[in-house]
Amino acid sequence: MSPELALGLELADLADAVSLPRFRALDLVVETKPDLTPVTEADRAVERAVREHVARVRPDMAVLGEEEGEEDAGPSGWRWILDPIDGTANYVRGIPVWATLLGLEHHGRLVGGIVSAPALGRRWWAERGGGAFADGTPIRVSKVARIEDAHLAFAGTGRWARDGKGEALLELLGRCRRARGFGDFCMHLLVAEGAVDAAFEPTVAYYDVAAVQVIVEEAGGRFTDLLGRPRADGGSAVSSNGLLHDDVLAALGAPASGDAARDGRQV
Repeated sequence: MSPELALGLELADLADAVSLPRFRALDLVVETKPDLTPVTEADRAVERAVREHVARVRPDMAVLGEEEGEEDAGPSGWRWILDPIDGTANYVRGIPVWATLLGLEHHGRLVGGIVSAPALGRRWWAERGGGAFADGTPIRVSKVARIEDAHLAFAGTGRWARDGKGEALLELLGRCRRARGFGDFCMHLLVAEGAVDAAFEPTVAYYDVAAVQVIVEEAGGRFTDLLGRPRADGGSAVSSNGLLHDDVLAALGAPASGDAARDGRQV
């Protein structure tokens, strides 16, 4: 394990120590951001704690965070991509499916990812060339090769409809063996574990999926946006075991990406 990934696990421990005690707290402070999404005192406290710890132990590293914005990576090229609590809406409602997400960049290349979900008692991590792990155990995507045999996960049904893809989504879900709306980080990690065969959401930010892209790919899967571009900053997300990926993209109205998009993989 690299020193940088080891630091990421340390940051995840720190984040868990901040977020978990405030989960289901009766006096939790919740506000609404300009984009109408919720933010809690815990979101802000986790990001502040991570930034302060990074500044203290690795001042050569920068942080891009959901709540406090972007820092330039600087000469070292190292930068953490932080979502302090992914699934804040779940956190606010007392649903235990939320996590701190830490993606790691080096000179713009995503090289590591950590997802820590303390209310579930689970943690996933990966670094390039080192494989993907859940709670210390190696994980691998499934080998399901047909949509008709697949378990699919999805998010954002309203947005699919607003984007004119509602019928395409329903048709795809009608073809598969089973479909569930897990949403957020969870569905992509289920793909990485082989429990789900493909997952897709129409709207994401970079910090929502930077960490999970590395984990999915190191588990043997494929990750792109809806245009088939292998990047975490494309505004949408599709993860799969690789065998189903082009079929899912085509079903959702996107061009099959093929080898050209793979050559442009953000890694």
